[in-house]
Amino acid sequence: MFVSLTRYGLRELIIFGVPVAIGLGFTIVFFPWVIPIPAFLLMFLFNFFRDPERNPPRGEGLIIAPADGTVTHIVTVFEDSYLKCETTKISIFMSVLNVHVNRMPAKGCVEFVRHTNGKFLDARDDECFSSNENNIVGLSLIGSNAKIAVKQIAGKIARRIVCACKAGDSFEQGQRFGMIKFGSRVEVFVPKSVTFEVIVKVGDKVTAGKTVLGRMHKSGQ
Repeated sequence: MFVSLTRYGLRELIIFGVPVAIGLGFTIVFFPWVIPIPAFLLMFLFNFFRDPERNPPRGEGLIIAPADGTVTHIVTVFEDSYLKCETTKISIFMSVLNVHVNRMPAKGCVEFVRHTNGKFLDARDDECFSSNENNIVGLSLIGSNAKIAVKQIAGKIARRIVCACKAGDSFEQGQRFGMIKFGSRVEVFVPKSVTFEVIVKVGDKVTAGKTVLGRMHKSGQ
Protein backbone atom coordinates (compact mmCIF):
# COMPACT_ATOMS: atom_id res chain seq x y z
CA MET A 1 0.00 0.00 0.00
CA PHE A 2 1.31 3.48 -0.92
CA VAL A 3 1.95 5.75 2.07
CA SER A 4 1.90 9.50 1.45
CA LEU A 5 4.68 11.21 3.44
CA THR A 6 4.85 14.86 4.44
CA ARG A 7 7.40 17.19 2.85
CA TYR A 8 7.93 18.69 6.32
CA GLY A 9 9.70 15.49 7.36
CA LEU A 10 12.01 15.14 4.34
CA ARG A 11 15.12 16.06 6.35
CA GLU A 12 14.46 13.46 9.07
CA LEU A 13 13.47 10.81 6.55
CA ILE A 14 16.81 11.24 4.75
CA ILE A 15 18.97 11.53 7.89
CA PHE A 16 17.37 8.62 9.73
CA GLY A 17 15.48 6.65 7.10
CA VAL A 18 18.35 6.05 4.67
CA PRO A 19 20.75 4.56 7.29
CA VAL A 20 17.93 2.45 8.75
CA ALA A 21 16.99 1.15 5.28
CA ILE A 22 20.64 0.31 4.57
CA GLY A 23 20.85 -1.39 7.96
CA LEU A 24 17.74 -3.40 7.18
CA GLY A 25 19.29 -4.62 3.93
CA PHE A 26 22.50 -5.50 5.77
CA THR A 27 20.67 -7.51 8.45
CA ILE A 28 18.61 -9.36 5.84
CA VAL A 29 21.84 -10.64 4.26
CA PHE A 30 24.04 -11.20 7.32
CA PHE A 31 21.95 -11.14 10.54
CA PRO A 32 18.34 -12.11 9.71
CA TRP A 33 17.47 -12.60 13.40
CA VAL A 34 18.00 -8.83 13.93
CA ILE A 35 15.59 -7.80 11.14
CA PRO A 36 12.73 -6.77 13.53
CA ILE A 37 14.80 -3.89 14.96
CA PRO A 38 15.52 -1.85 11.78
CA ALA A 39 12.14 -2.89 10.36
CA PHE A 40 10.39 -1.43 13.41
CA LEU A 41 12.40 1.80 13.21
CA LEU A 42 11.61 2.21 9.51
CA MET A 43 7.91 1.56 10.12
CA PHE A 44 7.91 4.11 12.96
CA LEU A 45 9.41 6.79 10.69
CA PHE A 46 6.91 6.11 7.90
CA ASN A 47 4.05 6.06 10.40
CA PHE A 48 5.07 9.32 12.07
CA PHE A 49 5.65 11.29 8.88
CA ARG A 50 2.61 9.96 7.03
CA ASP A 51 0.35 12.59 5.51
CA PRO A 52 -3.00 11.16 4.39
CA GLU A 53 -5.38 13.17 2.24
CA ARG A 54 -8.32 14.68 4.10
CA ASN A 55 -11.63 16.06 2.81
CA PRO A 56 -12.80 18.85 5.14
CA PRO A 57 -16.52 19.08 5.94
CA ARG A 58 -18.53 21.87 4.30
CA GLY A 59 -20.68 24.29 6.23
CA GLU A 60 -20.86 27.93 7.22
CA GLY A 61 -19.05 28.88 10.41
CA LEU A 62 -17.39 25.49 11.00
CA ILE A 63 -14.13 25.37 12.95
CA ILE A 64 -12.38 22.06 12.34
CA ALA A 65 -9.55 20.30 14.15
CA PRO A 66 -6.03 21.52 13.26
CA ALA A 67 -4.45 18.32 14.59
CA ASP A 68 -5.06 14.62 15.14
CA GLY A 69 -5.27 13.62 18.78
CA THR A 70 -7.33 13.87 21.96
CA VAL A 71 -9.20 16.92 23.26
CA THR A 72 -7.71 17.64 26.68
CA HIS A 73 -9.05 21.10 27.56
CA ILE A 74 -12.02 23.30 26.69
CA VAL A 75 -11.59 26.41 28.81
CA THR A 76 -11.95 30.17 28.87
CA VAL A 77 -8.61 32.02 28.72
CA PHE A 78 -7.32 35.47 27.82
CA GLU A 79 -5.29 35.21 24.59
CA ASP A 80 -2.77 38.05 24.82
CA SER A 81 -0.66 37.61 21.66
CA TYR A 82 -3.05 38.26 18.78
CA LEU A 83 -6.71 38.32 19.77
CA LYS A 84 -6.09 40.14 23.08
CA CYS A 85 -9.44 39.15 24.54
CA GLU A 86 -11.27 36.40 26.43
CA THR A 87 -11.49 33.29 24.29
CA THR A 88 -12.71 29.71 24.23
CA LYS A 89 -9.60 27.55 24.00
CA ILE A 90 -9.71 23.97 22.73
CA SER A 91 -6.51 21.98 23.29
CA ILE A 92 -5.59 18.82 21.37
CA PHE A 93 -2.82 16.47 22.55
CA MET A 94 -0.96 14.52 19.86
CA SER A 95 0.80 11.29 20.78
CA VAL A 96 3.71 9.92 18.75
CA LEU A 97 1.24 7.58 17.02
CA ASN A 98 -0.89 10.41 15.61
CA VAL A 99 -0.46 12.13 12.24
CA HIS A 100 1.49 15.29 13.10
CA VAL A 101 0.74 17.46 10.07
CA ASN A 102 -1.27 20.54 11.14
CA ARG A 103 -4.17 21.98 9.12
CA MET A 104 -5.97 25.30 9.16
CA PRO A 105 -9.22 25.13 11.16
CA ALA A 106 -10.94 27.70 8.92
CA LYS A 107 -10.55 29.57 5.65
CA GLY A 108 -8.72 32.82 6.23
CA CYS A 109 -5.80 35.17 5.81
CA VAL A 110 -2.79 35.01 8.12
CA GLU A 111 -2.35 38.32 9.92
CA PHE A 112 0.08 37.34 12.65
CA VAL A 113 2.82 34.74 13.22
CA ARG A 114 5.05 34.65 16.28
CA HIS A 115 7.51 32.00 17.47
CA THR A 116 8.48 31.95 21.15
CA ASN A 117 11.37 29.92 22.56
CA GLY A 118 10.76 28.09 25.81
CA LYS A 119 10.89 24.86 27.77
CA PHE A 120 10.11 21.34 26.57
CA LEU A 121 7.78 20.12 29.31
CA ASP A 122 5.47 17.17 28.72
CA ALA A 123 2.64 18.39 26.45
CA ARG A 124 0.13 17.03 29.00
CA ASP A 125 1.59 19.24 31.74
CA ASP A 126 -0.62 22.26 32.53
CA GLU A 127 2.44 24.53 32.67
CA CYS A 128 3.33 23.75 29.05
CA PHE A 129 0.63 26.20 27.86
CA SER A 130 2.68 29.19 28.98
CA SER A 131 6.23 27.83 29.34
CA ASN A 132 6.95 25.62 26.32
CA GLU A 133 8.36 26.64 22.97
CA ASN A 134 5.42 27.58 20.78
CA ASN A 135 4.26 29.22 17.57
CA ILE A 136 1.02 31.17 17.28
CA VAL A 137 -0.80 32.02 14.06
CA GLY A 138 -3.50 34.70 13.91
CA LEU A 139 -6.12 34.17 11.23
CA SER A 140 -8.69 36.63 9.89
CA LEU A 141 -11.56 34.53 8.55
CA ILE A 142 -12.59 35.09 4.94
CA GLY A 143 -16.28 35.91 4.56
CA SER A 144 -16.54 36.95 8.20
CA ASN A 145 -15.36 39.71 10.53
CA ALA A 146 -14.21 37.09 13.01
CA LYS A 147 -10.65 36.20 13.92
CA ILE A 148 -9.20 33.09 15.54
CA ALA A 149 -5.75 31.92 16.63
CA VAL A 150 -3.97 28.58 16.34
CA LYS A 151 -1.08 27.72 18.66
CA GLN A 152 1.49 24.96 18.06
CA ILE A 153 3.20 23.86 21.30
CA ALA A 154 6.33 21.72 21.45
CA GLY A 155 6.36 18.82 23.90
CA LYS A 156 8.91 16.87 25.93
CA ILE A 157 10.00 14.82 22.90
CA ALA A 158 9.08 17.33 20.19
CA ARG A 159 11.91 19.78 19.61
CA ARG A 160 10.95 21.34 16.31
CA ILE A 161 7.87 23.27 15.25
CA VAL A 162 7.35 23.74 11.52
CA CYS A 163 5.12 26.65 10.49
CA ALA A 164 4.98 27.06 6.72
CA CYS A 165 3.08 30.33 6.65
CA LYS A 166 3.65 34.06 7.02
CA ALA A 167 1.55 37.19 7.36
CA GLY A 168 -0.40 37.82 4.17
CA ASP A 169 -0.79 34.16 3.20
CA SER A 170 -4.32 32.87 2.52
CA PHE A 171 -5.38 29.33 3.39
CA GLU A 172 -8.33 27.13 2.62
CA GLN A 173 -10.01 25.31 5.46
CA GLY A 174 -8.15 22.06 6.12
CA GLN A 175 -5.07 23.14 4.17
CA ARG A 176 -1.70 22.04 5.59
CA PHE A 177 0.32 24.77 7.28
CA GLY A 178 3.00 22.91 9.26
CA MET A 179 3.66 20.18 11.79
CA ILE A 180 5.21 19.49 15.19
CA LYS A 181 7.77 16.72 15.24
CA PHE A 182 6.89 14.06 17.85
CA GLY A 183 4.47 14.29 20.82
CA SER A 184 3.00 17.76 21.21
CA ARG A 185 -0.13 19.95 21.46
CA VAL A 186 -2.16 22.29 19.24
CA GLU A 187 -4.71 24.81 20.49
CA VAL A 188 -7.49 26.83 18.86
CA PHE A 189 -8.70 30.15 20.31
CA VAL A 190 -12.12 31.62 19.43
CA PRO A 191 -13.09 35.05 20.87
CA LYS A 192 -15.91 35.08 23.42
CA SER A 193 -17.41 37.99 21.48
CA VAL A 194 -18.34 35.45 18.80
CA THR A 195 -21.26 33.09 19.33
CA PHE A 196 -19.44 29.76 19.23
CA GLU A 197 -21.12 26.41 19.77
CA VAL A 198 -18.56 23.83 20.91
CA ILE A 199 -19.43 20.39 19.55
CA VAL A 200 -16.58 18.26 20.94
CA LYS A 201 -15.93 17.43 24.58
CA VAL A 202 -12.85 16.60 26.66
CA GLY A 203 -11.66 13.09 25.88
CA ASP A 204 -12.90 13.04 22.29
CA LYS A 205 -10.58 11.76 19.56
CA VAL A 206 -10.33 14.23 16.68
CA THR A 207 -8.89 14.16 13.16
CA ALA A 208 -7.17 17.15 11.54
CA GLY A 209 -9.08 18.54 8.59
CA LYS A 210 -12.15 16.38 9.31
CA THR A 211 -13.52 16.66 12.86
CA VAL A 212 -15.71 19.69 13.58
CA LEU A 213 -14.71 21.32 16.87
CA GLY A 214 -17.57 23.82 16.84
CA ARG A 215 -19.69 26.22 14.84
CA MET A 216 -19.59 30.00 14.81
CA HIS A 217 -23.04 31.58 14.55
CA LYS A 218 -23.92 34.98 13.24
CA SER A 219 -25.56 37.41 15.65
CA GLY A 220 -29.22 36.55 16.16
CA GLN A 221 -28.88 32.91 15.15
